[in-house]
Amino acid sequence: MTFSIVARCAQSGQFGVAISSSSPAVAARCAWARAGIGAVSTQNVTNPALGAVMLDRLAAGDAAPAAVAAAVAADGHPEYRQLLAVDAAGRTAVHSGARALGIWTAAEGRDCAAGGNMLAHAGVPAAMVAAFEETSGALGDRLIAALQAGVAAGGEAGPVHSAGLMIVDRQAWPYAELRIDWLDEGCPVAAVARAWEVYAPQAADYVTRALSPAAAPSYGVPGDE
Repeated sequence: MTFSIVARCAQSGQFGVAISSSSPAVAARCAWARAGIGAVSTQNVTNPALGAVMLDRLAAGDAAPAAVAAAVAADGHPEYRQLLAVDAAGRTAVHSGARALGIWTAAEGRDCAAGGNMLAHAGVPAAMVAAFEETSGALGDRLIAALQAGVAAGGEAGPVHSAGLMIVDRQAWPYAELRIDWLDEGCPVAAVARAWEVYAPQAADYVTRALSPAAAPSYGVPGDE
């Protein structure tokens, strides 16, 4: 019930995940990333614990295929899981269990991998990878373009209700973590895209506020001199 992309920016070293689903709060359960290590998604009939398993294996030096294999081995029901990973060298891996739901498939590209289940058709992940590879600029822009391409290619077989974007940079906390956990009407991907449009120009300033508060710019709100 989900389509997603995990990716690395070779220029900035950032990692990120963009994801959407008919289920509520998909990014809260499925999107995982760690600065300097990689980005992963654990989806379909989701076991969120596998996100940490994959990132821990990447941190221990495993390449993406080995990290995904370790998560499959650690899980008691891998036939239900769909897992995606990208590592610090840009290597990717995908596992789709035989009991993934509906039409399910995946595609891997340069520094990225996309996958989905309950898809409108099997070409959705390939469209996402193509959009990521063809889009220039910041990682967030490329991830949003990929997610929008997934929607344009048909997305899920039914309407989506949640979406999210997670990016990590050099700090232990996310550089950006934008989520729409539920929309009854409208497109959550469009809402996350709009949130990124607003957040992106301020993202570096929020890092400055954390690391060097005296150097942080004012946003002109009451009480912020």
